Amino acid sequence: MQNIKIEKFEDIIAWQKSRMLTLDIYNIFKLNRDFSFRDQIQRAAVSVMNNIAEGFERKGDKEFKHFLFIAKGSCGEVRSMLYLSLDLGYIKEEEFTRLYNLSFEISKMLSGFIKKLDQ
Repeated sequence: MQNIKIEKFEDIIAWQKSRMLTLDIYNIFKLNRDFSFRDQIQRAAVSVMNNIAEGFERKGDKEFKHFLFIAKGSCGEVRSMLYLSLDLGYIKEEEFTRLYNLSFEISKMLSGFIKKLDQ
């Protein structure tokens, strides 16, 4: 397997996908009047992309891995909030499935990245 040198956090596919997830979350919930719910799910989504970026910029594998774990935890929080949004009728099943799958994909990518840093 070929090692690819990542020059900037914007090159990280998990960051690119988390950016898409964050934009989707903001667009879907922007008119939601449950402000505490909306703010929480938006903060969780932003946390995923920002922790990937911040960890990468720290330039140390140990610190990067720490921030990837935080990002992974935020992915879980997004998925948990998605269940709540479905239960409360804030989103349709199709939106839930799409966002859930994207978040789960990001989480798996982060797990793979963390394993790679352990090698």
